Amino acid sequence: MSQRFFKLADDVYVPHRWHLATPIDSQGRKVFDWDFTRGTPVHLEGRLKIPTKIEGRSLDFSEAGLGIGVVHVKVASMLAERAPGDVQLIPADIEGQPDQYLVLVATRLIRCIDEEASEVSFWKPEHGVPDKVGQYMGVDRLRIDKRKVGNAKVFRPEGWEVVLIVSEEIKNAIEDMGVTGARFEEV
Repeated sequence: MSQRFFKLADDVYVPHRWHLATPIDSQGRKVFDWDFTRGTPVHLEGRLKIPTKIEGRSLDFSEAGLGIGVVHVKVASMLAERAPGDVQLIPADIEGQPDQYLVLVATRLIRCIDEEASEVSFWKPEHGVPDKVGQYMGVDRLRIDKRKVGNAKVFRPEGWEVVLIVSEEIKNAIEDMGVTGARFEEV
């Protein structure tokens, strides 16, 4: 049986949920979202602080800023155990929350998008952004070539790093734990 993979995303339809803002570093500066979605380790000093944009029900998985995964310590522990070479977990304080949270960084970037099975569009010269020509402009109905994934359990697809992908094993563990805030879509 072929291994299955899933896009892990923030379930924005959870009622009365919190919404997290972009994390702030130990010097009080907002961090760059793209530093956390490159598929490589992030180098920071000190703990991050994550303000809440909208107060509400805390979640075990949510996104801060644009695609920065934030997980409760129980999720972080599971990921550290099952996918230690695929993740970096950065301690973060969320205002008003006594529980421990960590920023989840996928440290693997894999060139695996199945361009035939996905709906992809590319930047072209006529778009007027020369440094992006040939890169993905959009990826809908994302499908990956599972043969290119190897033993990865948590990763981002090269060229479309806004997506966080997890193996079926990780998906099942998250569901078995009753994690709030996570939604999955098979890729």
